[in-house]
Amino acid sequence: MKTFLSIGAGPGMGFATAERFAREGFQVFLAARNVSKAQELAERLVKKGYRANARKADAGDPKSVAELIAEVQKQHGSIDVLHYNAASARKATLSEQSRDSFNSDLAVNIGGALVAAQAVAPKMEDQRSGAILLTGGGFALAPSPDYLSVSIGKAGIRALARGLFESFREKGIHVATVTVCTFVSPDSKEASSVAEQFWQLYSQPKDSWTVEASYPPPSA
Repeated sequence: MKTFLSIGAGPGMGFATAERFAREGFQVFLAARNVSKAQELAERLVKKGYRANARKADAGDPKSVAELIAEVQKQHGSIDVLHYNAASARKATLSEQSRDSFNSDLAVNIGGALVAAQAVAPKMEDQRSGAILLTGGGFALAPSPDYLSVSIGKAGIRALARGLFESFREKGIHVATVTVCTFVSPDSKEASSVAEQFWQLYSQPKDSWTVEASYPPPSA
């Protein structure tokens, strides 16, 4: 059974994407700083007949991210799909953002994604298969002065995906991002649609891999 790990799993896009992969037969691990909330989401999947577990991890702490991935790999073998969904969506202008909060925001918004990619890549490379999926955001394309740290973080997510895409494709690893340009609430059509975008990226034949999808689609 293939394994799907969500870091920063929440009730919106994180849960919807995990459920989309669970429907395809993946065992799902939902990791969040608040493990009780992750457990609630995992139990929702279990009640639907899927295999799901919760794990505690702080996306802003590199050691926590690396230990989470090592634990899942030790217990269940390789991670076939990593979904990095963590974000600190702090509302703060330049004058309002403290130095400490800016650094902690970036640690969550992009630092954890980099560490997670580093941690899963060796086993994926050995198997010459796997996917690293990153939740992006429209602030990467149109930064907001009121949400500077998450704007910079989403720009970093997009750069990380594009920076790794070609070299990782040669290793059999598909790195991709969905740039989400709308508000997404839990159990919404938008959440399900973003999840479907991630599934479609994962399902692409290797010779047709793409690095980025947008939601809503450009034609919408």
